[in-house]
Parts: sequence; C-alpha cells; structure tokens
Amino acid sequence: MKKLLVLFLLPLWSFSQTSHQTLELLLAQKKYAKAEQLASPFVANNPNDLKAIEILGDAYSYQEKWDEAIKQYKKLVVLKPEVANFHYKYGGALGMKALSVNKLSALTYLGDLKEAFLTAAKLDKNHIETRWALVELYMQLPAIVGGSKGTSLKYANELEQLSKVDGYLAKGYIYEYDNEPELAETYYKKAITIGGSITCYNKLTEFYEKQNQPEKAIKNIESAQGRLQRNALHYQLGKVSAEYNMQLAKGEACLKTYIKDYSPEDGVPIAWANYRLAQIYKHQNNKSLALKYIDLALKELPEIKVFQDERLTILKL
Repeated sequence: MKKLLVLFLLPLWSFSQTSHQTLELLLAQKKYAKAEQLASPFVANNPNDLKAIEILGDAYSYQEKWDEAIKQYKKLVVLKPEVANFHYKYGGALGMKALSVNKLSALTYLGDLKEAFLTAAKLDKNHIETRWALVELYMQLPAIVGGSKGTSLKYANELEQLSKVDGYLAKGYIYEYDNEPELAETYYKKAITIGGSITCYNKLTEFYEKQNQPEKAIKNIESAQGRLQRNALHYQLGKVSAEYNMQLAKGEACLKTYIKDYSPEDGVPIAWANYRLAQIYKHQNNKSLALKYIDLALKELPEIKVFQDERLTILKL
C-alpha cells in the first residue's frame, strides 16, 4: 500500500520520461511488479504506445495475472492486427487463463484461443513458437472440440521445415502423448543427433523417467554430460538414482559434485540436492546421514512439504 501511495504522489512527468529500455530492464531483472507499477500509468497516458502495452502485458503474464495480460495483448491485436507475435501472446494468455479455470469455463476461451494462434501462424510462416502452441493445443483438445493428432502432426511437419530439432521434438511429444513410446523415443533421439542441446537431452531423460526406465535415463544423462559438461546434469543423475534406488554410489558422488560446484545458473537449489542425498542414505539405511542431509534441506527451504514428509519417514528407520 505504501508503494502505491508513493506512485500516486510522484509527479506525472516521471512517468512520461519512463523509457522502454527501463521497463525492459526491469523485466530482465525479474522485477515484474515494479515494471507493472511504472508501465501501467505510462500506458494510460500513451494508449497507442505498442511497446509499452506489450511490456505491461508481459509484466502481468510473468505474475500470472492472466485477465490483465489478456486485456493488454488484446489492445495490441486491435491496434496492430498484422503482427503475428501479438496474436501469439494474446493466444498464450488466453490459454493460461483457460488452464486456471474449470474445464467448462475453459471452453469459453477456446474459440478466441484457436483463432489467435491460427492467425499468428498465417501471418508469419516462420513463427516457431506459434506452431509449437498449435502442436500442443490440437493434441490436448478432445476430438469433440477439434482435437486432432493429424492436425498436430501437420504443424510438427511445418516446424520440421523451419527447424529439424523443433520438428523432431514436436513429433516426440505427439507420439509420447499418444502412447506410442517407440516412435517417441526415435524422434527424441533424432533431436539429440541433430541438435545435441541440453533441452534435447532433457526431453529424452524425462521420457525415460515417465516410461519407468531409469537405467536408460541415467545412460542418457551420462551421454549428455560427456558432451555438454553441465553441473545441472549431476543433479539430474542423482535425482534418478535417489528416486529409483539404483546406482546409489554414482548418485551420491554426482550430488556432492553438484553441491560443490553449484551456481545459481544451475537452476535447482542446493536444498533439493541435500534432499536427494537424504533419500540415498535412507535407501542405505544410514539414518544419521539421512537426517543430516534432510535437515540441511529443511534449513534452506523449511516450507517444502516433501522435505518434511521425508524427515518423518527417516525418523522411522
């Protein structure tokens, strides 16, 4: 409330001098609420400033304020209907709103959602993100409201023409979703061969985990590590080891390496590595070490329920 009062008391010229660069910097720094506070009055005073409207919509989106984001992106679509990315962002916000409500209410967003993505795809033959959205949309929709594997594959083929890696990943997703694991595995492997990025490897690892094939998951992670040398992969291997109670010595070593070499860019907080170590020591019936590491995890993130539950389980050893 105090921050809002300060904003109202600031002279109007301070908003008129707010630059797009300043607002974009706030988004880059993940200061989404601050970006919203500055962009909102700026847009009110400059209702045709497309960039400011887009930034405000993005600020709302990052905060999952979907109604407000939809309103801003809708302005962009009306003001500049020939820009594909505006339709894509509008469709994306509609999609996220649909996911946040019950299934019956979600249907009310479906028409505008499909129209936004289809318009974006028509306006820009090279818009990769839109085609990804259409691949997922048509796979997830029930057939009764237009869902279609064939249509999804159509957009996957378009993706493949733009980017073989994206096309292969899209087809892997489609066949995985459609419960055709052999084809899914084939296309995820093709993506790795062509692209070899961490994303490609992660998709295959996640696939193996869902298929309850931890040996293959670990082998894939080790292959990725040999090629990419990422500390985050140490955590991934330790996670699989801990979850499936296998290759525990290897998992323990990887998790300790992850903790030793940790940087924020690795993504997963150290608390989760300590939690996985606690799981490994629990599997080994080493109660004292298991308690040591679960307590380290809880010290960093005391509110995580799975940590709390794990500690109770360890105490029963």
